[in-house]
Amino acid sequence: MRRLPPLPAIRVFEAAARLGNFTRASEELGMTQAAVSYQMKLLEERLGAPLFRRDGRRVVLTEAGARAAPQVSRAFDAIDAAFAHVRAEEEGLLVISTSNTFANAWLAWRLGSFQMGHPEMAVRLDTSDAVADLESGEVDCAIRSGRGGWPGLAADLLLPIDFTPMVSPAFFDRHGPYSPRDLLDLPLISPHDPWWSVWLREAGVDVPEGPPRPGVRLDSQAHEGHAAIAAQGVAMLTPFFWRNDLAEKRLVRPFEQISTRGYAYWFVVPEGRRNVPKIKRFREWLIDEIGRERPLPVLG
Repeated sequence: MRRLPPLPAIRVFEAAARLGNFTRASEELGMTQAAVSYQMKLLEERLGAPLFRRDGRRVVLTEAGARAAPQVSRAFDAIDAAFAHVRAEEEGLLVISTSNTFANAWLAWRLGSFQMGHPEMAVRLDTSDAVADLESGEVDCAIRSGRGGWPGLAADLLLPIDFTPMVSPAFFDRHGPYSPRDLLDLPLISPHDPWWSVWLREAGVDVPEGPPRPGVRLDSQAHEGHAAIAAQGVAMLTPFFWRNDLAEKRLVRPFEQISTRGYAYWFVVPEGRRNVPKIKRFREWLIDEIGRERPLPVLG
């Protein structure tokens, strides 16, 4: 069993011995001079020997203090090196969790620019529609869909989730123009998606009760959008994710109506890790990157 004096007192001794001044030691440690003097008194009483003597406005190590100071400094250097290795490992990898839709439709296309701006850091994107456990430490931060208000998490609103039907120009030329009611008779991509009934009802369409009709079911909006580009049917998509495809006429929006269920994408991180440097850098980059991409006007 180690018989160490109190660690706060050892820290004060090391700083005062290295700096040769109690005032400078108090400034470095963020303590008052009275607290520094108290810790030194506590340490000397514990050891039963003086470690400093005053020489005018300076403090000078006694013989006992001079013997102990180099070894204590080396011990602190070793502790600092040990934790520096942990810090380097922690700062060297950023793990981000997000859904397949957000990753494939937007983030994966841009994440390389963040990593290139921070070449000292490796970035791993964990894509899953399951909610990541941010308390385990295996994931640093997440981009999560919902209405916010998760206990223990700091959340920044990134992007409201809205949706509207989209088709390829070839599909539109073959089947359009059409009314919202006509969508009930057209091939829909992922017709099981509840967004369809929400949008159709808001458009004034009487949606039949019962199970959704058969159709191609895909597991993410990214796949649904690409199927629509390939003229496989009508997809219900979020315009923000497909702004470039709309601008370059790979997709068109047949209707002006955009619906929402009140959900959004949020950047989330445990409250206590919000200001971890690597997380803070990614959060600032993400918010700025989304903020620069304004929604496009409606395309007819």
